[in-house]
Amino acid sequence: MKKVAVIMGSDSDLPVVEKAISKLGEFGVPYEVHVFSAHRTPAEAADFSRSAREKGFGAIIAAAGKAAHLAGAIAANTTLPVIGIPIKSSTLDGLDALLSTVQMPSGIPVATVAIDGAENAALLAVSILSVSDEALAAKLADSRKSAAESVLLKNKAVEEKFNA
Repeated sequence: MKKVAVIMGSDSDLPVVEKAISKLGEFGVPYEVHVFSAHRTPAEAADFSRSAREKGFGAIIAAAGKAAHLAGAIAANTTLPVIGIPIKSSTLDGLDALLSTVQMPSGIPVATVAIDGAENAALLAVSILSVSDEALAAKLADSRKSAAESVLLKNKAVEEKFNA
């Protein structure tokens, strides 16, 4: 199975990023976690990105706040799918990070999830890897089925309480 790289621009992003790490673990997807900054360690971020495919990665999750150029800097140096997590870390409530992550130029795509949307970033990475892994696809389908069943149980409880 391919690995997922989880990269954050600062260790202060870890409380959000841990949700992605946990979700990848639930699915049994191998991962590596790193701190590389698009601005403070650009050479290291670029080197990692350029060699990621050869090192067995199938997708990269990149989390950053404020200027949030990390996902774009990573995507510029790899053809692997890159998923950006804009981190809420400034007075603009993460809107700056969202716009920096989502507004990529043609030719260098970054899939972008919601502000602090680490769990969805992991699920998107799982979905990408499941294209070539039937066992992972089955786990993903089971997870979605469980989520639907949970909602239907909650619906039943609400209906019983209010629709007498």
